[in-house]
Amino acid sequence: MHSLQTILVVATLVLSFGAPAQTRSLQRNRPLTPASPEKAGMSAERLSRIDHLCETAVADGDVPGIVALVARRSHIVYHKAFGMADAAAGRRLKKDDIFRIASQTKAITATAVMILWEEGKFRLDDPISRFIPEFKGPQVLKSYNEADGSYTTEPARSEITIRHLLTHTSGIGYGVIDGDERFKKIYAKAGVVDLFTTEPVSIGESIRRLAKLPLHHHPGERFTYSEGLDVLGYMIELVSGMKFDEFLRKRLFDPLGMDDTWFYLPADKASRLVPVQTPKDGKWVRFPVTFYDPDYPIKGARTFFSGGAGLSSTAQDYATFLQMYLNGGELGGRRILSRTTIDTINANQTGKLMGGENSDHYYGLAFGVLTPAATAAGGKGSPGTFDWGGYFNTSYFADPKEQLIGVLMKQTQGTTSDKTADMFRQLVMQAVDD
Repeated sequence: MHSLQTILVVATLVLSFGAPAQTRSLQRNRPLTPASPEKAGMSAERLSRIDHLCETAVADGDVPGIVALVARRSHIVYHKAFGMADAAAGRRLKKDDIFRIASQTKAITATAVMILWEEGKFRLDDPISRFIPEFKGPQVLKSYNEADGSYTTEPARSEITIRHLLTHTSGIGYGVIDGDERFKKIYAKAGVVDLFTTEPVSIGESIRRLAKLPLHHHPGERFTYSEGLDVLGYMIELVSGMKFDEFLRKRLFDPLGMDDTWFYLPADKASRLVPVQTPKDGKWVRFPVTFYDPDYPIKGARTFFSGGAGLSSTAQDYATFLQMYLNGGELGGRRILSRTTIDTINANQTGKLMGGENSDHYYGLAFGVLTPAATAAGGKGSPGTFDWGGYFNTSYFADPKEQLIGVLMKQTQGTTSDKTADMFRQLVMQAVDD
């Protein structure tokens, strides 16, 4: 059961603010529509170099299949599928096939957080314990006993804030995929569910367990990739009074027309899910059950809405989400976020904590963002380009200066030779022709 404090906070917020729908906008940018490359200032001849990249990657066994999409100025100028969706079954890949986007979920969750922030529900530097009291008085790991799994802690120097959770600076770890073996063991012993589960567990149950565990470091002092967006998914449920999947459907996916983006796929869409594949003895086979069930998200309890990794989507749906950002927060006359809010989201929130002194990225509130050093390196985009990727080999970027989007969808694990993501981006950039 939730604590009395949590219930009172939620009740107060619901009574004070209600649940307003998305607002109409003075702007009306059209949804993404197919057009000739020339209409958007792109070279069709140069875009065709992406064909060779993808065909070669499939032929060489680097990937079983790829969906690639390029959009500029609200026009889809390239959208093709190559290879197999399911090599063992002989199923060809299609442009509208659905992929597990894993950590690409994080930017969507961050957007949902900022929708509520715009309504005045909280400040970014509010402590998360305001909504989830179990996070009050966080502790930092001091020592760990390998023999029996016991550990000692020291009090954190500050509370964990919403901004810390958005920027991966909270000190929370990532359990089963954590880079620190101690935290893998601590999270597993506590029963924290990280991602891709088919078990009958809710995000609230898992997060309340997580809240009692030690941190990697004091909040705000380092960048540690974390389950912070899962915490915020649960916070969204508490603040909005809706299940997280329902909130995203009503406040983001339906307004944007993202009909193929789900935590758990409806029955009529399940056949379009691309299986996770891995190379074995020169063939592509379905990835086996390991610490997660690769049949997620088409079976199971359908109760765990992971804000950090749980969604599946198509290349076009995700490009639509990115186009809303390039439009300054609006699409089709629906205002999702203010342009001023997007300026805050894409501002440098972490200094040099992500990647160190020589990094060509910083982290905003939703994305990694390119610095001028990345442009100097070549083939990545203009300063301010934002990007990220997903655990199953999906990736994207959006360049505000060039009004350019690239989305690359694959669904693999255990590969070592696939280099298509960086080269795809390079080939998209070289096709600008105005």
